[in-house]
Amino acid sequence: VINDNPDYKFELGKAVTLREGTDVTIVANLLMSYRAQEAAKILEKEGISCEVIDPRSLLPFDYETVEASVKKTGKLMIVHEDTYTGAQVAAHFAEHNIFDLDAPVKIVAAYDTPIPFASPMENFVIPSTERITEAARELARF
Repeated sequence: VINDNPDYKFELGKAVTLREGTDVTIVANLLMSYRAQEAAKILEKEGISCEVIDPRSLLPFDYETVEASVKKTGKLMIVHEDTYTGAQVAAHFAEHNIFDLDAPVKIVAAYDTPIPFASPMENFVIPSTERITEAARELARF
């Protein structure tokens, strides 16, 4: 059975801006997009405005939406559950948009270790709202 509910449909390769911001662009998908939005709420109280973008699909990837955001904020943070070495988006921006960046690309990712089976250990390995918040603070200081 195919679900025709529009809430479950999206265009592959078309990102969605979940939160507008002016200081830091955060690209995050799935669970990390929720944690990034939580971090953005915390940082808003500190005067740091984060734009949160959910790419919705990684292949194809909507570079145009992220590029427009980075031109506005000058800072890019990528949050994902993959390990640090899985950062193709950062490589793209280093190659194509280096002059739009006011700071190095920041990556908040799982530690370079297999994801543990036990929930407490898994929660330690994948990025938390606290790790995202601290990384955005560091990036906003540039």
